[in-house]
Amino acid sequence: MSEKFQAVVIGGGPGGYVCAIRLAQLGLKTACIESRGSLGGTCLNVGCIPSKSLLNLSEEFHKVKNLSNKGIEIGEVKLNLEKMMKSKDKAVTILTKGVEFLLKKNKVTYFKGHGSFKSKNQILIKDDKNNETIIEAEKTVIATGSVPVSLPGIDIDEKVIVSSTGALKLEKVPNKMVVVGGGYIGLEMGSVWSRLGSEVQVVEFLDHITPGMDKEISSELMKILKKQGIKFNMQNKVETI
Repeated sequence: MSEKFQAVVIGGGPGGYVCAIRLAQLGLKTACIESRGSLGGTCLNVGCIPSKSLLNLSEEFHKVKNLSNKGIEIGEVKLNLEKMMKSKDKAVTILTKGVEFLLKKNKVTYFKGHGSFKSKNQILIKDDKNNETIIEAEKTVIATGSVPVSLPGIDIDEKVIVSSTGALKLEKVPNKMVVVGGGYIGLEMGSVWSRLGSEVQVVEFLDHITPGMDKEISSELMKILKKQGIKFNMQNKVETI
C-alpha cells in the first residue's frame, strides 16, 4: 500500500519548502519531493548563496592582491581556487541542511527524487538509483522552479559553454570569458572571474546593462565594472558560439 498524504509539494525550492512547512503547520499530513538531492532550490544551491559567497571571496582576493598599491607589502598573493570553492560549498551545505531540519521539525515527509504523476492522485518518485516509490495525494502543489534557457542552436555543455550553474563550478580560472547578456546574474559571474584573473567581455543586445533596472543604476554599475577591467560590447547580437 502506498503512503497517503493530504498535501504533496513537488519541488523543494523557496516556493515549495515554505509551502510544505505552512501546510504542515495548518495540520495537513504533508510531503515534499525534491529531485536535486538538497533543498533550497536555485537560490541556495546554484544561485544567490554560492554566487554571493564567490563575489565576497573574489573581492577579498582582489583587495589583498592590490594592497601594495596602497603601500602595504605582504608578499606574493596566490589563489587557491579549490579551497575557495570548498568554502562556497560549505556555506551552501549549512543552509540546505538548515532547510531540511525545518521540514523535519514541522513533520513534513521529505522524499529525494524526481516526482511525476502516475495518475490524478498518485505520484511516482524515482531516486538517483532508479528506485521507485508511489505515494497518494489528495492535493498536489507543483513548485518545480525554472531551468536556464539557451540561444537557438547553442548547446550548454557546462564545460566550455556554461550556464550560471557551470560558472559556479569551474575548476580553473579561464584566460578569457565571454558573458552573453548583461543581466545581473551574468554580471555577477563575470565580476567573480574577472577579479580572479580572467579577461571578461560582456555582449549585450540592448544599449544598457541590467535590463529592467533603473537606467541610472545601470550606468553607475557599468562604470564600476569597467574599472574592474570588464569590457562591454553593447547593442550586439550573438548568433553563434
